[in-house]
Amino acid sequence: MIQFEHKEFFWAFLLIAVFLLLFVYFNGWKRKAWKRFGDGALTNRLIIQKSNARSFVKFLLLTLALFFLVTGIIDPKVGSRLEKVKRKGIDLYIALDVSNSMLAQDIKPDRLDRAKMAISNLINELNGDRVGLIVFAGQAYKQLPLTTDYSAAQLFLSAVSTKIVPVQGTAIGAAINLATQSFEDDKHNKAIIVISDGENHSDDPIAAAKEAAAKGIRVFTIGMGLPDGAPIPISDNNGSETYLKDKQGNVVVTKLNQQMLEDIAAAGKGTYSRANNASVGLDTILKNINKIQKQEIEEKQFTDYVHRFQYFLIPAILLLILELITLERKPEWASKFDFFGK
Repeated sequence: MIQFEHKEFFWAFLLIAVFLLLFVYFNGWKRKAWKRFGDGALTNRLIIQKSNARSFVKFLLLTLALFFLVTGIIDPKVGSRLEKVKRKGIDLYIALDVSNSMLAQDIKPDRLDRAKMAISNLINELNGDRVGLIVFAGQAYKQLPLTTDYSAAQLFLSAVSTKIVPVQGTAIGAAINLATQSFEDDKHNKAIIVISDGENHSDDPIAAAKEAAAKGIRVFTIGMGLPDGAPIPISDNNGSETYLKDKQGNVVVTKLNQQMLEDIAAAGKGTYSRANNASVGLDTILKNINKIQKQEIEEKQFTDYVHRFQYFLIPAILLLILELITLERKPEWASKFDFFGK
């Protein structure tokens, strides 16, 4: 396992590209200058100390020195000791609806963004629990497997949008089935949180919730949206915002299917909570989840990291010294020999 102590210095690798461009430009300019000075073969015979190879070698040494220097500053660390760490928690999959109806703005700023903010807050409240993320619309996809790396969970959550799933629709049952299959076959207590507006179009989520409950996995649901509903904003070909319309040209209004989500939660032996503009309802769900007995989760992780910057700084210093003592011109005593070529 490798970590980097100072990741903020990765930009310095761009200096290598800058040096390369400058070297190519300078050499092109120098060749043109020599051509203006006289015939190439003649100038090479007259200026016997001229060496193109030495210039290239000096540049190569300087470039390698820069690479090792930047790598040393970034300071790679290698894990030296692997330990089994035990923590108490449950395994939790969050199934997030990313269908276009989640863009409705009856919940501000819209259903999806509000759900993402609530999930982010929930992740910050977790302690020892493993969390995974599933996104679904017409199909379900595992966005993040179970992990205790909450920073990674936040990163994957930030990338979620309605464009992440190619097939539109709302397949809640597929999301529950995928989460159920993704849990490891162990004794850890498990739960699924489905966050959706409940407009299921594709399958039988109640049967999926019953199957999950039969395996000891509780299914909780959160309804995103208001009973009155709202139109679905979309962008037209000119980039202007308009609303989704049906085949008859009527504006489509997406409404919360609260009964569906209540039935799913009941079948999954969980609870249902409805979001509004004041609260998403994850706090209530989290309290219910925290009542589930937490089992010890054993994970392997590196606990000791050894700094390796010296393995890069030493070569960098040696290369810089070698670059300094390498002359760009051949010395007079070496003019009779051709070490580097002309």
